[in-house]
Amino acid sequence: MKPQRSRPAPHCQGAFAIMLVPLLVLMVALFGLALDTSLLYNRKAELSGMARAVAFAAASKLDGTTAGIAAAQASARTTAARFTYHYGEAIVWDDAALAFSTSPARDGAWLGGGSIPNPAAHYFAKVDTAALGAGPGRVRTAFMRMFGPALEVVRVADSAVAGRIGIKAVPLAVCAMSETAAAPRTNGDMADTELVEFGFRRGVSYDLMQLNPKGVNPARYMVNPVIPPGATGAILNPPILGPFVCSGTMWMPRLTGAPLRVSPLAANEPLAALHVQLNARFGDYAQNLCHPGGAAPDANVYAFRYDTDNKRVPWMRPEKGAAAATSTTERGRLETVADIPGPGSTLEGLNGGSFGPLWSFTRAARFAAWTPGAAEPEAGYAAFVPGDWARLYRHDIGSVEYPTAHSPYDPKGSSRPTTRETSALHAQYQATNRRLLYLPLLACEAGLPAGANSQASVAGIGKFFMTVPATRDRLIAEFAGAAATQTIPANVELFP
Repeated sequence: MKPQRSRPAPHCQGAFAIMLVPLLVLMVALFGLALDTSLLYNRKAELSGMARAVAFAAASKLDGTTAGIAAAQASARTTAARFTYHYGEAIVWDDAALAFSTSPARDGAWLGGGSIPNPAAHYFAKVDTAALGAGPGRVRTAFMRMFGPALEVVRVADSAVAGRIGIKAVPLAVCAMSETAAAPRTNGDMADTELVEFGFRRGVSYDLMQLNPKGVNPARYMVNPVIPPGATGAILNPPILGPFVCSGTMWMPRLTGAPLRVSPLAANEPLAALHVQLNARFGDYAQNLCHPGGAAPDANVYAFRYDTDNKRVPWMRPEKGAAAATSTTERGRLETVADIPGPGSTLEGLNGGSFGPLWSFTRAARFAAWTPGAAEPEAGYAAFVPGDWARLYRHDIGSVEYPTAHSPYDPKGSSRPTTRETSALHAQYQATNRRLLYLPLLACEAGLPAGANSQASVAGIGKFFMTVPATRDRLIAEFAGAAATQTIPANVELFP
């Protein structure tokens, strides 16, 4: 006989159908919740990406000026216009979504662009998408509305903060040879006057370790790279400064607006602990004190030596001379023969070679091209020509086929006689203008900084091009002009 299959009891029939109903309801609820959660997550991600990009773009334009605030607002509008939400709807930007502060603290004092009477030190930008109106943050739910009208529409928002954490400046400082930002210099019978900035002449090489507008002894300083202007801090010594010199970065958003903390360098061999780090710009990584990943070599490591027999400055006549403009104290201050007004220094033995290599990086500029309060044109000020050298400097200085379309430094085209690439080992890291040093020019006319860890006001910021590698006691660099705060490269980052 075949066994008979048992049948469910009559009272169990239909139980599975009854259980299926709540299971289907639960499945639909979970599906709806997943759908709503995805909608909210995607909208939050869209707003978060936009807020971060806009905050970063705005903070990158801040320079402590009213113009910087305006540039940040313009950059925010342009950046926001590149974003969409809800599958293609355009972001309608509102300046109310952007605010500025002197610190990255989210609960700090944040001001709108039109309510900042003094923009100095406002280097941080915050974007809050809640201020963009109902559209971008409004999400209509598919299932959550079943739990009440309040959940029919859910609003989401996000915010982002970005700002400067560092500035591309070397933690070394010298005195401004004059605290006048721009002054005309008359050279002989020339009709056009020359632009002199903070007492420095463009195109002239200076030994930065041999300058002092207040006396005959050198005045040179190291700057505390982690103490912002106006703050207090402990004394730092040169070895601790090494990594900052390698990268050419200080951990502060600005150099002006309040005094820096400085300490004098040693009287003898002031760069004994720092010259190796400076020379990373020439592809020299002796003692492994710098790494090319964080201290890139320049794209052109050619050394413009003028004190050697082989002709390293082929555009100059005479063919050999001083490594930099010769120092003199005949006016009771430590300067160079190129700074003496009128016909020039009366120093014995002076000749054309005493002025060092000229115009390795930039040319002398015409004072008439400078306008108070206006930014320097991207192409630079109108400049003099090599044919003016005899009257700008000395009658026995001349040029030999000085380049017309570029400066001798210009690294484009390695076949040029004044271009040399770094070693193949470091070529992947090389960067243009790494030999350009941004240095604070201290306001020393009222007196030199008094001892270690003292306050020093900044008259301006100078750009100096390293013509040759530094030594334990010399840092020779050509003055390339004064740098406006907004032109100095800075490190901008997003904050949590």
